[in-house]
Amino acid sequence: MFFWNIAMGDGNSIRTLKEFYIPDYILVPGAKTESVSHIPACPVIVFINGKSGGQLGGELLVTYSSLLNKNQVFDLGLKAPDMVLHQLYATLENFKYRGDNFAAEIQKRLRIVVAGGDGTASWLLGVISDLKLPQPPPVATVPLGTGNNLPFAFGWGKKNPATDRSSVISFLNQVKDAKEMKIDSWHIVMRMRAPKEGSCDPIAPLELPHAMHAFNRVSSTDKLNVEGYHTYRGGFWNYFSMGMDAQVSYAFHSERKLHPEKFKNQLYNQRTYLKLGCKQGWFCASLFQHSRNIAQLTKVKIMKKQGQWEDLHIPHSIRSIVCLNLPSFSGGLNPWGKPNRKKSIYRDLTLPFVDDGLFEVVGFRDAWHGLALITPNGHGTRLAQASRIRFKFHKATADCTFMRIDGEPWKQPLPLDDDKVVVEISHHGQVSMLATPSCRSKSVHDPSSHTVDNEEEDSSDEESSENFEERRKFGAAHTFKYTDGSDIAHLS
Repeated sequence: MFFWNIAMGDGNSIRTLKEFYIPDYILVPGAKTESVSHIPACPVIVFINGKSGGQLGGELLVTYSSLLNKNQVFDLGLKAPDMVLHQLYATLENFKYRGDNFAAEIQKRLRIVVAGGDGTASWLLGVISDLKLPQPPPVATVPLGTGNNLPFAFGWGKKNPATDRSSVISFLNQVKDAKEMKIDSWHIVMRMRAPKEGSCDPIAPLELPHAMHAFNRVSSTDKLNVEGYHTYRGGFWNYFSMGMDAQVSYAFHSERKLHPEKFKNQLYNQRTYLKLGCKQGWFCASLFQHSRNIAQLTKVKIMKKQGQWEDLHIPHSIRSIVCLNLPSFSGGLNPWGKPNRKKSIYRDLTLPFVDDGLFEVVGFRDAWHGLALITPNGHGTRLAQASRIRFKFHKATADCTFMRIDGEPWKQPLPLDDDKVVVEISHHGQVSMLATPSCRSKSVHDPSSHTVDNEEEDSSDEESSENFEERRKFGAAHTFKYTDGSDIAHLS
């Protein structure tokens, strides 16, 4: 009955794969109910961005479909995950209501595998959060992108994986043995007036990353609830960044969109990224254009837990700012590091945890500053830890800046007159990830996480009741659809 599609599988492989298998009557609406005697230990649903990793995404689709029920494996270019999970959980709830114990166990034990870049993984996390699923499944990430910060943070590695049968079976066994780990979800709301002219015209919703979704119904109490303003919302689980690092990322994504045939392997992608960093002036201020620091562009306020808004001072040397949730940025580096305990007493800084309701705010002067992360005890400029942050952009010396969330960059127009752009980040629940024993992320509830070596001396230097409508979802499920002809390759 199981795995008739495995022509070359031996007995051990079949016994192993039975632990991940889900029968058709659970997956296909209207399929004939089957009598099942074996309950799988780790039933999985697999989502793969077929355009990620050059040809690797397509190869993984073939391998997973041959090892599992093909109806467990979905190409994200053909099937949206919100539709898949909505249908699956509706079916499971229906069978549970009819007393089907097998369906109840599938729902209880279900795990999600997502193969793609950080943008793809964040998309899935947003969908799971928005659907408000009963017993939301934990997620394991296959590193198919360029940076692969999300997979690396939870021990899944950052190199693109092998796609042969034995490698995929080994990965599935890791998924089965992985532990669940809660991490904070961060909601981002951006309100702005669409510019009528300028270098960023037009700024249509489709020009923003897929993680940001148009949302025009604004609370009547919102001061920006006036004609001509647009609201966008989204979520992130790793980082939000603004400035020079996002500008380099935007140049990379633009180049890849123009010449997708060149970006077929991870090593080439990383080399191109480095070249663009040099060209864009990330290693030194460009001789051809004025390099603006963050303080020139925006005023920043933060809220520490449930406190009051306070101004955040940004040194004038800072050209990039990062709001970081996980200890993995720019290919697995940790910008926050491990603050010296003695200094953290009076600086009110703690170790970074992924489930403490706080994100770390870090600044960088340039790429040379970023390279310090490679050295022992290296870190960026630690600015704050906060539960909320608000960026207000008024008429500035530039007509645009660059922003990025979980690997997806965009070119953000800035006000040219008396208008303003507001970007606000706040806590919005938690999701469950799957972590291997080599996981780098730390939980505030894990006693072992509080025991670390001190680093060397550091050489660097009112609205809690708000309940905006747009804060209730990330916009990833139902409210978001791919348009005809849209390309998901940039999510790799």
